[in-house]
Amino acid sequence: MTTYFVTRHPGAADWAREQGLAVDRALAHLDPAQVQAGDVVIGTLPVNLAAEVCARGGRYLHLSLDLPADWRGRELGAADMRACGARIEEYRVERVA
Repeated sequence: MTTYFVTRHPGAADWAREQGLAVDRALAHLDPAQVQAGDVVIGTLPVNLAAEVCARGGRYLHLSLDLPADWRGRELGAADMRACGARIEEYRVERVA
């Protein structure tokens, strides 16, 4: 089993370290073909990629934030993420058709 943390944001990587997340591979972009059954993917993936992770038998843990509208597009540091209630939430995503 491999745990992937997918982000291209340094603040998110800092936040994950502060939270003590155990990560095997930190990536800027995920190729879902590398995910195997039992793997864990943490990040903010587009829904189609999250569905592919789940279809391959992986677990998808979403990095959720309560981001004020005027903060969108701004690079966040770990402290900003804490202020926005950053948390990891597991989702099972399935493509229907």
